[in-house]
Amino acid sequence: MAIKELLTDLACKNATAEGSKIRKLHDGQGLYLWVYEEGRKYWRLRYKIHDKEKSLSLGVYPVVGLKQARQLAQAERAKLMGNIDPSIDRKLNKQKAKEAAANSFEATAREWYTKQTHTWAGSHAKDVLRRLEGNVFPYIGMYPISTIEAPQLLNMIRIIEQRGSYDLAHRVLGVCGQVFRYGISSGRCTRDPSGDLRGALTPHKKKNQAAVKPEELPELLRTIATYERIGDRQTQLALQLLALTFVRTNELIGALWEEIDLSNALWIVPATRMKMKNEHVVPLTHQALNILAELKSIAGDSRYLLPGRNPNKPISNNTLLFALYRLGYKGKMTGHGFRAVASTALNESGLFSPDAIERQLAHGEKNEVQGAYNRAEYLPERKRMMIWWSNHIEALEKGAEVIPLFGKSN
Repeated sequence: MAIKELLTDLACKNATAEGSKIRKLHDGQGLYLWVYEEGRKYWRLRYKIHDKEKSLSLGVYPVVGLKQARQLAQAERAKLMGNIDPSIDRKLNKQKAKEAAANSFEATAREWYTKQTHTWAGSHAKDVLRRLEGNVFPYIGMYPISTIEAPQLLNMIRIIEQRGSYDLAHRVLGVCGQVFRYGISSGRCTRDPSGDLRGALTPHKKKNQAAVKPEELPELLRTIATYERIGDRQTQLALQLLALTFVRTNELIGALWEEIDLSNALWIVPATRMKMKNEHVVPLTHQALNILAELKSIAGDSRYLLPGRNPNKPISNNTLLFALYRLGYKGKMTGHGFRAVASTALNESGLFSPDAIERQLAHGEKNEVQGAYNRAEYLPERKRMMIWWSNHIEALEKGAEVIPLFGKSN
């Protein structure tokens, strides 16, 4: 009997089914190239184990060439030498890969993220996801979370530090620590290696958001009153309302008319829009109500206090900040800075209790039970405080004799 010749690259390339639905070209030792009538070609390995004939796919030709197919076949035959069934081994490996993917750092982090987002403001949620997707997942996301150790975590953090982003490096490590702790509670890992990096990161100096000094506030208010000369009236009014209410910039930008209770002169910000996820009440003074009346005439039918070019969306997050830039306050003042100025002035006035001031600033309690406070807590005092503050702001803007900051007025 003549010895059957092995396949060649040319024979594989030119092979056809020759009128059959399927033609099987043998290369030896159980390796076949299956050629279908429509032209598709597949490598398969036939083998026998435990007295059973079996077949295993080795890939598609020409993606898997002849040389590679022979190497793959040899690797599977080596398993047979160890009494391992290649088909069963492949299924087990697929299952392990599936489990590894489910327990990867990225899978764990995304599950943790999904469970946390309902407690966060939308902007914070976006920041967290952006940090994970841009700085973490490309480097450790694919690894099983249980296998990640401190050196691997540090190498990832060093990449961030090399960009000079030291504050971001600390924030990213903090997020990773939360993911690891979630991994421990969900049974995916047994420890949090982020704690081992304490002292290993480059120190950073926390930067407070820019804010003018109290004595610089009058000039800022007078400058804002001229903004209409270089910008639009709506932005000017928004800055003035921000100064009067000292809410967070995002809370003002996303404000809806349905949140304004004109009959009771209150602005009720729902918990879903608050950083600390507690409903917040802002007493509205006559100065604030006058601004709202003019904003309503500008907003028209929009549901937003500050609609953008598209009335179905509010102005962008940078509108107010860039307006301050145009007024010459870049690096000197931010929207958040109004909160710092108000906090300083109200505390130094000696007229109001620190608790009432903290409530009006919507700062969260360290004690979570205390943090779930009634929205109307200290409300009578807060109404008096907001009237005092609005009168103070108005006096500063006009350059009139102002209410003293220290001690009680007569």
